[in-house]
Amino acid sequence: MSRDFNTASATQTKDEWLTPPAVIAALGCFDLDPCSPIVRPWDTATTHLDINADGMKMPWFGRVWLNPPYGDQTFNWLAKLAAHQNGIALIFARTETKGFHREVWQKADALLFFEGRLKFFHVTGEAGGAANAPSVLVAYGEENASALKAACERGLLRGQFLRLRGDA
Repeated sequence: MSRDFNTASATQTKDEWLTPPAVIAALGCFDLDPCSPIVRPWDTATTHLDINADGMKMPWFGRVWLNPPYGDQTFNWLAKLAAHQNGIALIFARTETKGFHREVWQKADALLFFEGRLKFFHVTGEAGGAANAPSVLVAYGEENASALKAACERGLLRGQFLRLRGDA
């Protein structure tokens, strides 16, 4: 098994796990979600690109929200966000993987490791069970690092904030 990616359990057969709406609300408005599901019960950004638009190939603009597919392409999406330098990603906290070292530890401005495990949602809007692994928000760009810190300080998100670059 490659240690370069995030993955869901082998018993799970679906690829769309939606971000809890409270997480999006705590972080402010986003301009683009390049990994939006075709059917979604709430908006995550002003503009949504689904699998038919192929957000990986499309140009990105503004502040990006990224909940990428959890699989062997996760860190390709993170590389694009790191190059864009304006957005926040939600991924599994697989801190030991090569991809995490390459695209997160070396390039991100701040991280927020959640306390406990997130409950993702189904495209129907129903809450699912707890995630298979701990999750982390990864901020690229100073504005996004500040948004993570502010969400923690206001008690909107519970977890451990870690600034990697920039002023403390």
